[in-house]
Amino acid sequence: MTGNKPGAAVPALDFRIAQPADVPNIVSLVNSAYRGDSSRKGWTTEADLLDGQRTDREEINSILADPNSVFFLGESNGELIASAHLQKAGDQAHFGMFAVKPGLQNGGIGKRFMQAAEGFVRSSWQCSSLTMSVITLRLSLIAFYERRGFRRTGEIKPFPQSEKFGIPKVSGLQLEVLEKPLVSGD
Repeated sequence: MTGNKPGAAVPALDFRIAQPADVPNIVSLVNSAYRGDSSRKGWTTEADLLDGQRTDREEINSILADPNSVFFLGESNGELIASAHLQKAGDQAHFGMFAVKPGLQNGGIGKRFMQAAEGFVRSSWQCSSLTMSVITLRLSLIAFYERRGFRRTGEIKPFPQSEKFGIPKVSGLQLEVLEKPLVSGD
């Protein structure tokens, strides 16, 4: 599949929950969407803010082993093109590590994927809201999520200080918590 242009038809997407055999493809997709030169093909890159990898096999395997976590996948013609970590916590779910293949970003895949993930959280876990944490400097990304119904909560958390999450290129990185109520028909 080649790049998607704004206004082009969104490719057919199939959604499913990841299995252990999917781990290498998830790691590759997430790292390509967040860091390094490959991430610069999309608009959601963190390459100017962080070096290093975004995730590894150990982290994804740990997520899959947690009974309250899943990796939700979006595929087109059998190719993994979108994924996100969903974690249940009471009547809330956390949406994180969201990745769309960089060359396919900005064409409607993210919007469709998020709708499907929200539907999964609502129907499978009966959660009433979805939260996420976004680097505060990522204003265009926060605006994207606001257009999807998320609101800024004002809750600010420090960025994790571990090379496992990336090596900061700028000082003072922080995360802001966003929240979206989930109602029937969203």
